[in-house]
Amino acid sequence: MVGQTLRDAPLLRRSSPPTRLAQADTTRHPHWYRGAIVRGGWKGFRVVPCRARAARARAPRASAVASCAVAALALAGCGGGSRQDAGEPAGTFAMKVLGASFPAAQAIARPSRFVLAVRNTGAHTVPDVAVTIDSFDYNSNYPELASRKRPVWAIERGPGAIASPPVETQNVSLPGGAQTAYVNTWAFGALAPGKTKTFVWRVVPVKAGSFTVHYAVSAGLAGKAKARLESGAGIRGQFAVYIKPAPDLKHVNPSTGRVEVGQFPSTP
Repeated sequence: MVGQTLRDAPLLRRSSPPTRLAQADTTRHPHWYRGAIVRGGWKGFRVVPCRARAARARAPRASAVASCAVAALALAGCGGGSRQDAGEPAGTFAMKVLGASFPAAQAIARPSRFVLAVRNTGAHTVPDVAVTIDSFDYNSNYPELASRKRPVWAIERGPGAIASPPVETQNVSLPGGAQTAYVNTWAFGALAPGKTKTFVWRVVPVKAGSFTVHYAVSAGLAGKAKARLESGAGIRGQFAVYIKPAPDLKHVNPSTGRVEVGQFPSTP
């Protein structure tokens, strides 16, 4: 009709509900992405050119070859190569303890020192003079512990010089340059004939009670070099220590200005 506008057109009525949109035909569109990103598995994807499909078909074979090479290198690293004790000479080295000290009476939170001086009395250089202490901690039977080892003494500083500047892990790895891969063994390296090395541990008692501290001196870390006294016996020792549950009371004497053991007198 002439002059009829869109406003004058009759209303259209739907005879049936609208049909659902047809799903994308992924067979006709090979680039339609159907990967894990749709399922929320990936955060991103990359487009692979069509000419790379042939190279992708050969990828499994190349991956298998690379995996075999990595496995071979891992086996060579684990089981191959020389033994860890290959550089340590086998033999017996004459040594002796010049002095050893550890206070027999200690108290919780009071710092103490374990001192051990060792001399090479033989004619040959000791490969790696080391000391093992197996009594700075104890085994706890408390349930559900991550580790049964619990300290009797907290080691504030082990033997050896502190790295300069201090390393970032010094709070985890205790200061002292004589540390080894063994948690209870410290080593100072080679010791020439007639020379002496002094091991010093600065410790703080954290558990009260009576304890026996055992130590042993060795000439190496692998067990092939052995330290012996002139009598042929091994170099070992022990200390009996009692740790009080609380430190002794102390006060400053107003007359002398010195710190004295005991309770401050009520009447000066």
